[in-house]
Amino acid sequence: MAMRLVAVGTRVPAWVTAGYAEYARRLTGPYRLELTEIPAGHRTRGADLNRLRREEGERILGVIPEEAFVVTLDVRGRMRSSEALAQDLGSWLRASRVTFVIGGAEGLPAACHERANDSWSLSPLTLPHALVRVFVAEQLYRAFATLTDKPYHRAQE
Repeated sequence: MAMRLVAVGTRVPAWVTAGYAEYARRLTGPYRLELTEIPAGHRTRGADLNRLRREEGERILGVIPEEAFVVTLDVRGRMRSSEALAQDLGSWLRASRVTFVIGGAEGLPAACHERANDSWSLSPLTLPHALVRVFVAEQLYRAFATLTDKPYHRAQE
């Protein structure tokens, strides 16, 4: 029962692909992380951004299994320490398959927030969506290390 990261955008820099792959490779067993990329809407000067966001949301919801525990990545979500994330991740994985969702440039539509079981804020800063993939994969690996007593995570003194 692997975790899934659903992210809007299919064209990311090579360093993002490499960074994400490095941490995803380290996640094994029930902590395995799979990436599902959702094509971003075509943004032109006169594009209806609300419609694009809604369509991206429909594509996101279309790949999430009905039984999944969904965690949206959102600046308004709950910030967690690495230790708290590890505890939450352990609980989420006992309950169901976990799907993390990263929206597009305009964020996530209301339908995705309504489907979510939880929301996670990485920072009050606005982060590039591609970078969030790497950050999430690293933090999930850190949580995995905590849960499995691996030496990667070092608690703050």
